Amino acid sequence: MKVLFINGSPNERGCTYTALHEVEKTLRVHGIETEILYLGKKSVAGCIDCSACAQTGKCVFDDQVNAVIARIDTIDALIVGSPVYYSGPTGQVTAFLDRLFHAAGERKMKGKPGAAVVSCRRGGATAAFDRLNKYFSISSMPIVTSQYWNQVHGFTPEDVMRDEEGLQTMRTLGENMAWLLRCIEAGRKEGVPAPQYEPRVMTNYIR
Repeated sequence: MKVLFINGSPNERGCTYTALHEVEKTLRVHGIETEILYLGKKSVAGCIDCSACAQTGKCVFDDQVNAVIARIDTIDALIVGSPVYYSGPTGQVTAFLDRLFHAAGERKMKGKPGAAVVSCRRGGATAAFDRLNKYFSISSMPIVTSQYWNQVHGFTPEDVMRDEEGLQTMRTLGENMAWLLRCIEAGRKEGVPAPQYEPRVMTNYIR
């Protein structure tokens, strides 16, 4: 089993990484493989709604989005982390996720557990957390929760390490993710079938 972490902070080893790493340590205790993908400081192109991905299965902007799509079948779960900027996730991570989920879609993402983690100095965490969870909830992905909303507080990684409740929330998230992945694996071994979905109906609210 493998969990891919996406670090949406421009600071590779900042507060967001500190929170994600706490989850990662718990998953590793349970023997689950992990990888943290750092998006970097460069601009990430946003989705231009060209719909080319519907034909090719990949994005016209050939960057880390396509690299993830190419190996999405080897990834069992996704955890996305972001600092809070103006009560929302970073532009880099939302641009990345817009294109990833548009190109991969429910077809590739369904059934994979997902979780969001946010880091803030003071406020705006729940709004950013809600925004990230919407990617999972539109893609038939089980959303993994914790004992509190998945957030840590602090201005520096050292501050985050003093947020005892926040760090415990991360460890609980790791426990819940590991448990759900094991349950899914056990279900597959016992022949529990995946959900069977109806053909998609789309209504544009035009009369």
